[in-house]
Amino acid sequence: MRWLCDFLNSSIGKKISVGLAGLFLCGFVVPHLLGNLLLFVGMAQFNAYAHFLQANPLTPAAELGLLALFLLHGTVALWARWQNWRARPVGYDTVASKGGRTIGSRTMTYTAFLVLAFLILHVAMFKYGWGSAFHDEELFQRVMDFFRNPWIAGGYALALIGLGLHLSHGFESAFQTLGVNHPKYTPFIKVLGVLFAVAVAGAFAAIPIWACFLGGAK
Repeated sequence: MRWLCDFLNSSIGKKISVGLAGLFLCGFVVPHLLGNLLLFVGMAQFNAYAHFLQANPLTPAAELGLLALFLLHGTVALWARWQNWRARPVGYDTVASKGGRTIGSRTMTYTAFLVLAFLILHVAMFKYGWGSAFHDEELFQRVMDFFRNPWIAGGYALALIGLGLHLSHGFESAFQTLGVNHPKYTPFIKVLGVLFAVAVAGAFAAIPIWACFLGGAK
């Protein structure tokens, strides 16, 4: 395990571990989103999907794996940011918006904490039913009941803006860390990252907007 500690403590090791974990998490987001979009199809279909996940013996292992990836991604990224801050506690006199910096790259630390708070509430409410009278087999009803509250629906949609900003830079940065950084491919990866972020955040945000403000929860 000494070699692993040495690797994670090195600059390149931290970057590679954060990038790989981030890409694996992006890979999880897509099927999770597709499953959630069954809410638009109907109660029976979404509850059947939820029951399949709950009854699947592989689900606990997958959840532990996702938790490990999330902890690795977040802990190592914040650790690297802390070390950089300690090395240069006084910031640059000016922060230019040029040089490839975007709002996504400038707000990565803030959106990371926003995504963390969002995920904690998301899991507590929708997986464990915190504050809900509906049982696990009534997950469609639980989701719709939460999203009838405009504060919850609006806050959920706004939090997804933070997720979109985080993904927009993280997607591109992960590929650059892994060495995919070439004038021929980098512009395409940047555009793909933005499209991925907008598609994921927009599709997730469409659920509370539809449920609360467009009559989907009725």
